[in-house]
Amino acid sequence: MAQQALRERQQAQELKPRKPPALPNRKSAYKTVEEEQRARQEVVTATLQVMRAKLPILLRRLEQIHDFRNPKKLRHKLTVLMIWGILLFVSQLASRRQANRQLTRPQLLENLRLFFPELESCPHQDTLNRLLAGIDVDQIEAAHVELVQRLIRKKKFYRYLIQNCYPIAFDGTQKHRGSELLDEKWQERQVGKEGEKETQYYVYVLEASLAFQNGMVLPLLSEFLDYTEGDTSQNKQDCELKAFYRLAARLKRLFPRLSILVLGDGLFANGPVMELCRKNNWDFMIVLKDGSLPSVWEEVHGLRELQEKNQLDRTWGERRQHFWWVNDIEYRHGTNQRKRQQVHVVVCEESWEEIDKKTNEEVTKTARHVWLSAKPLCHRNVHERCNLGARHRWGIEEGFLVEKCHGYHYEHIFSHNWNAMRGYHYLMRIGHTLNVLAQHATALIGSVKTLGVRGFIRFVWETMAGPWLNAEQVREALATPYQFRLA
Repeated sequence: MAQQALRERQQAQELKPRKPPALPNRKSAYKTVEEEQRARQEVVTATLQVMRAKLPILLRRLEQIHDFRNPKKLRHKLTVLMIWGILLFVSQLASRRQANRQLTRPQLLENLRLFFPELESCPHQDTLNRLLAGIDVDQIEAAHVELVQRLIRKKKFYRYLIQNCYPIAFDGTQKHRGSELLDEKWQERQVGKEGEKETQYYVYVLEASLAFQNGMVLPLLSEFLDYTEGDTSQNKQDCELKAFYRLAARLKRLFPRLSILVLGDGLFANGPVMELCRKNNWDFMIVLKDGSLPSVWEEVHGLRELQEKNQLDRTWGERRQHFWWVNDIEYRHGTNQRKRQQVHVVVCEESWEEIDKKTNEEVTKTARHVWLSAKPLCHRNVHERCNLGARHRWGIEEGFLVEKCHGYHYEHIFSHNWNAMRGYHYLMRIGHTLNVLAQHATALIGSVKTLGVRGFIRFVWETMAGPWLNAEQVREALATPYQFRLA
């Protein structure tokens, strides 16, 4: 009752919650077997048409990978093995062993061949593992990048840009840890209580993802931290900032003319990062913590009274927001403070009401967010740059949650071989991308809202594993021209 009363008052005040509604708690909407079969066939056909539409781009790039195997002894082409590797993650299987059990079922194979005739038989996952251990797996990521480049050229994301820039979020996360050093590239650290410390080895990755204002997060690039990239003579390991400079160089090389808005957490609030962004003609919105860049904060407090008109009150969803900002702050850095950066700082103070789960009483919540901006703030752009741009940096963290806990098994390395592990990682990111594109396609968005993301994926692959599909109707649907559209 308290939650309902809060919603009614918010509606009266024209406050609209931004959180998506909970999934409907009701019985199946299907009345007959025929109705369920028709619905399952429509959803599966529309989902795999997205994959079929994007597969030629991936295969064209993957075909360029040098295959070291003896061509006279080949049973499965390299591209076929890559498709099965992508399907492992599209179907959200937990391990190579599970893939061997699930993907080789006769009914599933028969249904898959309706959509992908080239999949004559399913290889053992150890075959894929041996292939990934010996090939240049960077070419797998290159195929992924080419897919995203094609989508950008087709202007599929045009409606979601921030001041005509593509918002790209950067963040690092741990992929795996263990007590055994499996490769010299693994990072290391000391864990445990004082006097009982043990060496732990781990794999850490800096990720870059497109994070759009509609909540769509598309994986883009991965940079593995490499122990050998550090200064071994000084006992200094590789770190997230060093990985960022390498990743930024690759991003500029792959997208030389793309207008980019860099979204970063407080780690990236420093002079060299801002200098690099400006050198690459990139915009940025970076989190500024209270204890970071003291000279900038000193200028913020000193200039605020002189720029008293730089403030705005507005509502966003169910939140009441007060923005204030200070433009044209000179930040000095480098040797003898010789280098200068012109930065702008914006602060968002907001409040909203929630129902406390313990007391069932209404409570007021508050939050405060601060960002460094590469461009001056004004009343016209502060909402777009902050609410629609900078806040969606959290999308990459939500993407990590999805990949780790919602079916993609990010923290399972799939292979102890460093090269093969990276190969599986890149295949996982492609599989995640294809699922995200399907979930935001106009033909499927209604099913996703009804079933939920994980329920939708489970619905598709339960259908593929059973005798639900009418082969003739599937062929007729695939024979008609298909155009991919995002909702």
